[in-house]
Amino acid sequence: MAQVLEFKLPDLGEGLTEAEIVRWLVEVGDVVAVDQPVVEVETAKAMVEVPCPYGGVVTARFGAEGTELPVGAPLLTVAVGEPTGDGPAGGAGATDAEGTRGQDPAAEGSGNVLVGYGTSQAPARRRRIRPAQPAPAAPSANGQLRTTADTRETVEPTGTADTRGSAEAAGTPQANGAADTAKAPGSTGASSRTPGPVDGPVPVISPLVRRLAQQNGLDLREMTGSGPDGLILRADVEYALRAAAAQGRTGGVAGGVAGGVTAGEPLTHAARTEAPATTAVTAGGPSVTRVPLKGIRGAVADKLSRSRTEIPDATCWVDADATELMRTRAAMNAAGGPKISVLALLARICTAALARFPELNSSVDTAAREVVQYADVHLGFAAQTERGLVVPVVRDAHTRDAESLTAEFARLTEAARTGTLTPAELTGGTFTLNNYGVFGVDGSTPIINHPEAAMLGVGRIVPKPWVHEGELAVRQVVQLSLTFDHRVCDGGTAGGFLRYVADCVEQPAVLLRTL
Repeated sequence: MAQVLEFKLPDLGEGLTEAEIVRWLVEVGDVVAVDQPVVEVETAKAMVEVPCPYGGVVTARFGAEGTELPVGAPLLTVAVGEPTGDGPAGGAGATDAEGTRGQDPAAEGSGNVLVGYGTSQAPARRRRIRPAQPAPAAPSANGQLRTTADTRETVEPTGTADTRGSAEAAGTPQANGAADTAKAPGSTGASSRTPGPVDGPVPVISPLVRRLAQQNGLDLREMTGSGPDGLILRADVEYALRAAAAQGRTGGVAGGVAGGVTAGEPLTHAARTEAPATTAVTAGGPSVTRVPLKGIRGAVADKLSRSRTEIPDATCWVDADATELMRTRAAMNAAGGPKISVLALLARICTAALARFPELNSSVDTAAREVVQYADVHLGFAAQTERGLVVPVVRDAHTRDAESLTAEFARLTEAARTGTLTPAELTGGTFTLNNYGVFGVDGSTPIINHPEAAMLGVGRIVPKPWVHEGELAVRQVVQLSLTFDHRVCDGGTAGGFLRYVADCVEQPAVLLRTL
């Protein structure tokens, strides 16, 4: 008989702990192949397609489009083909002394899933001796999930699961995102945790999570985390606070009551997904709309807040005559070949300036109290999309010419607009170029893209009266601003960098010294 395997939202890497379902690529009853993309999700970094490591028939989907799921939450179940074995029918699927099947389910798939990069062949499985654990939940005859005697029963819920009758026909119970409330999202199916106060240290992933809970009156001992071995993640605390806000509570949420979950109960996936953006009407006042900070917008908010909190920044600016730069670009494009963008020329100027002032191509290691300078320039640039502001990174920008920079900017900009940037293309920057002039503004004091040490801002290039060679003339003028981390350098270094950039804009021939 077919074996039903559960595919969970995999580890997304880059510190990502959750993703939002944007679009399902398969329906219940569809036949999927190994490594076939089954769902499109949006993380705080990008929108990517998640491939399934199993091949078979989709029997259930968990979560509707727009639902936010933590890493480890079930995505779908797949009925794989009949297992093969050397024994007679029914013998191949018998359990061995360790409680595992004679046929390793992972052998049906291709191994671990890495979001955005497909899957790879599973490595050889090694048996590990584990402490005694309760048997995994098994479906009963009436469609309920039953665990062992020391755990509670879970009655089949109704709601968001998209089974369309196929799950029951395949021998698996219908369920929604909270199908097994006896286990927290992210835990394995072979173990269950009994919620409630625990003795000893609370399993918390970071001091930030502990502080966030303390500031909002959350008792971490009353929570069951969704991380490995019950580890409490930041997402768990935020979900609890969001669920409490949906209940109309403005004070602390001590006691762990959130979204209808009683004190001591783990916050299930169903409770978490029941706190979407809502429009609330205050007594005697106007209606307000609450929009949750999640996905890319939430990531931007966290990063900018951290930058403002940790980095003592300062800004200096200068007006520059960009007339010669624009003439140089026109001459390049008139010579034939791919067109050169203004952003590419500014990027080339930036890399030349960073070679002279390497202090600004750095970051601060606060734990070690050290300034880390980078030999390579990975240049980020701000790109506005429908999903919010993203900063794609041009790798090894210091080794590229204007033509190569133009092509890479165009490729990354298109990927940003379509939401297909990978996490690797959104991380690892060492310096950022912000062309806010495209919005029709002259100047700005941008917030540094943490953990970088500086950002160059470029305003619009517009005709203005300018004294040129002792006479008043109409010239193409641009305002340049540099926001820098005052811990890595003083004003003299920052001013020298900005002045060199302005000199190159006014006289592009200055760049010939470094070419």
